[in-house]
Amino acid sequence: MADIWIMRIGHRPERDKRVTTHVALSSRALGAKGIYVDTEDPKLEENIHSVVERFGGDYTIKTGVTWKQATKDFKGKIVHLTMYGQRVDEALPKIPRDEDIMIIVGAEKVPFEVYERADFNVSVGNQPHSEIAALAIFLDRFTEGKALYADRDGMMTVVPNERGKTVVNKNSE
Repeated sequence: MADIWIMRIGHRPERDKRVTTHVALSSRALGAKGIYVDTEDPKLEENIHSVVERFGGDYTIKTGVTWKQATKDFKGKIVHLTMYGQRVDEALPKIPRDEDIMIIVGAEKVPFEVYERADFNVSVGNQPHSEIAALAIFLDRFTEGKALYADRDGMMTVVPNERGKTVVNKNSE
């Protein structure tokens, strides 16, 4: 599968730090290569770098990048997640798996130019909901769940179990 990139539009550090952090963490956990965030936010970058350092993986974050900059030279397909797009189950078969994709998720109202620039405007449901949920559902379906338990070769890993919390620190083995 080709690389998946995320473009987060409308990040407001004073209001959206947790939501944008969760967009980044969810996209990382579900197979994305990296995220661009339109507003510069060094603290957000630091937090995501820390997770990648501890839990591994090849994931990057760059803040202060407008959607126009991020999409300008992008060679793959642009997927915009919106309540007003084509149903996810109808759109997924049309989105190539052998080309890079950039998924655009907004915080507030997205400029109409984004709808025009996107190769696919995709809805995940037709009710108001979180962009984190829409991104997670889309990525899980797009990757067919393959990224959920992938080994990212980090210093730490969580071992799923029915009861309890098991975190393995590979440096202390």
